[in-house]
Amino acid sequence: MGLTVEELLKEKEVSLHLKLVAGEKGRQRKITVSEINRPGLTLTGYFEYFRYERIQVIGRGEHSYLNFLSKEKRIEILGKFFSYEIPGVIITYNLSPVPELVNAANKSQIPVLVSSLPTPHLIAELIAYLEEKLAPLTIIHGTLIDVYGLGVLILGESAIGKSETALELVKRGHMLITDDVVEIRQKPGDILIGSGKEIVSHHMEIRGLGIIDVRTLFGMGAVLERTRIELVVRLEEWDETKEYERLGLEESYTEILGVKLPQLLIPVRPGRNISILIEVAAMNQRLKSRGYYSARELDRRLIELMQKKKE
Repeated sequence: MGLTVEELLKEKEVSLHLKLVAGEKGRQRKITVSEINRPGLTLTGYFEYFRYERIQVIGRGEHSYLNFLSKEKRIEILGKFFSYEIPGVIITYNLSPVPELVNAANKSQIPVLVSSLPTPHLIAELIAYLEEKLAPLTIIHGTLIDVYGLGVLILGESAIGKSETALELVKRGHMLITDDVVEIRQKPGDILIGSGKEIVSHHMEIRGLGIIDVRTLFGMGAVLERTRIELVVRLEEWDETKEYERLGLEESYTEILGVKLPQLLIPVRPGRNISILIEVAAMNQRLKSRGYYSARELDRRLIELMQKKKE
């Protein structure tokens, strides 16, 4: 897992105002963590707890300190600094790197980039980008749709009717994120964000119709780039021998990337309007997230009523 400095340059060169000034041969170095390190203490010679696995950001303070040092001291400190397996260095405010830094970076083949952005701005933008790119990722065959602001992941065997159900939901005013291939990334706080592959995003394959473009047919309000997944609905063919949940007192969960998500199993057979069931499931899940459980509330009232009758 990880991305290279080459990929960082390719994707963020313009938005982060980046240019490569040293360490050209280190473009393929891997960035594996989203955290950033400002090496002020390290440049004083204290290398204990040096977080060298992170991108190193040098701002005005670090740059001024390096210029304050004698040439011999800069050679010593920067030689040791670049002896670690650093993925790369970014210098902010368009500051010119000292010659000793350029020489040490070229010798160690560690890329050094310069950005015109202020240090806080660059760090905020870079962390957000790296968290997105380096988040744990899994790809699931299913359909993701936003129903009343709740991300619902619809799963089931091929030809069970996932796409047709999603199309019906779009017609009822809800928003499609992706059909068939869902990319799921885990964000801090056990939050799962689902999106689609850009090239096929907002397209659906409907048997008998072929490929349709939901954004073109229904407008921009019918699609969404990504959403937080908060409910999983699994569709399956109705099995007469199986006992399905009728009261809703028992909660069922499934795990994706180690995160538990509430799951509903909905049996499919002619005459059942699955889209309406998913709408109601989404609204009910929103109530549950606020602490209100309809089935449990009814069960509590019934128990109270029976106790009163006994008395």
